[in-house]
Amino acid sequence: MTLPPATLTAGTWLVTGGCGFIGAEFIRQVLAQQPGVHIVNIDSLSYAASPERLAAVDQDPRYTFIKGDIADPAQVAQALAACARTPHKRCAALINFAAESHVDRSLFTGLPFVRANTLGVQVLLEAARDHKVDRFLQVSTDEVYGDVPAPQRSVETDPIHTSSPYSASKAGGELLVQAFVRSFGFPAVITRCSNNYGPWHWPEKMIPLFIVNLLSGKQVPVYGDGQQRRDWIHVADHAAGILAALLYGRDGQIYNLDGDVEIDNLTLTRKLIALAGRDESAIKYVPDRPGHDRRYALDSAKARTELGWRPRWTLDTGLKETFDWYVANQAWWQKVTDASYQAYYVKQYEQRAK
Repeated sequence: MTLPPATLTAGTWLVTGGCGFIGAEFIRQVLAQQPGVHIVNIDSLSYAASPERLAAVDQDPRYTFIKGDIADPAQVAQALAACARTPHKRCAALINFAAESHVDRSLFTGLPFVRANTLGVQVLLEAARDHKVDRFLQVSTDEVYGDVPAPQRSVETDPIHTSSPYSASKAGGELLVQAFVRSFGFPAVITRCSNNYGPWHWPEKMIPLFIVNLLSGKQVPVYGDGQQRRDWIHVADHAAGILAALLYGRDGQIYNLDGDVEIDNLTLTRKLIALAGRDESAIKYVPDRPGHDRRYALDSAKARTELGWRPRWTLDTGLKETFDWYVANQAWWQKVTDASYQAYYVKQYEQRAK
C-alpha cells in the first residue's frame, strides 16, 4: 500500500520509560531507522528498568538520558528542557511507554499503578499541550477490553471493561488522552497491544520467568487449568507498530497491534519446556489469580490497512530466538534478579545523568 509522507522524520522525540523492555526496543529501532531524529529518554529507573538494554546506543550523540518521574511536573519539565537543548530546539513528539505493568503486583496494591498509568499521563498531556508537541502517542494494552469470548476479536470501537487495577489504570490514562483530543483538538494517538515477549524481557513476566526457571532446574507456575488464551507479539513487531502509528496514524485514533497468534497458556508452557529439554514434571499448577481474564484477542485490521504494518515474527521462531537469548545472557538475568542490582547497576546510570 502507499502511505502518505511522514511528517515527523526529523526532530526531537521525548520517550518516557525508555529503559523498559518495549521502550528500549523502540529507541533502538528509531535511532537505526530515522537519522534525523534525536531521542530524549526520561525514565525513573524503577525496579524493572535496565539501562543495559540501551548499551548499543548509549554513546550515540542523538540520544540523551534524563532520570525522572512522569508523575512529577517539575521532572517532566526538565526532560522537555533537555529537548530544547538539542539541535532541533523543541520536542516534536512524545511517546509514553512509562507504566507499572505487572498485573499480579497491582492486585497487592493499585496505588503505584494509578500514579504512573493515570496521573502520570495527565502530567504528560498538560506538559505536551503547553509545549505544543506535534504528536502524542499513548502506549496501552489489550487488557482494557477485558475478557473476550471466542470467536470474537476486540476492535478499537469496543467498550472498555477492565478486570484488574493495572488495566483500570491504563484505561484511565487512555480516557484522559481521549478527553484532550475532544476538548482541545490535541494531536494524540493510542495503541493497544497484545502480550509482548522477546530478548531483554524482565524475568517476572510469563515467558522469561518460565525460561529462567527451566534453565535453573525449577518448576514453572501455571495458573488454574492453563487454558487462558492470549495473543503474543514479538517486541520488535510491537515497536515497529508504534513507530508506524506515530508516523502515519490519524489524530484521535486507536490502533490495535497483535502478533497474529492465539494460544493457551498450557500449550505455550509446553513449547518452552520442549525448548529446554525438560518434561511435564516441570509444570506446577497453582491457584488462579483473582479476576484472571480467560481470553484476549485483538483484531488489528485497522493498523494493517491504515499504517501498512503487520507482524513479521512467527511464535515458534520468536520463542526459539528468545530462549536462545536467555541461554546466552544468563549473566544479565542472574544479575537483575539479584537484590544488589538496583543498588549498583542502576546507581551507575543515575550518575551518568547528572
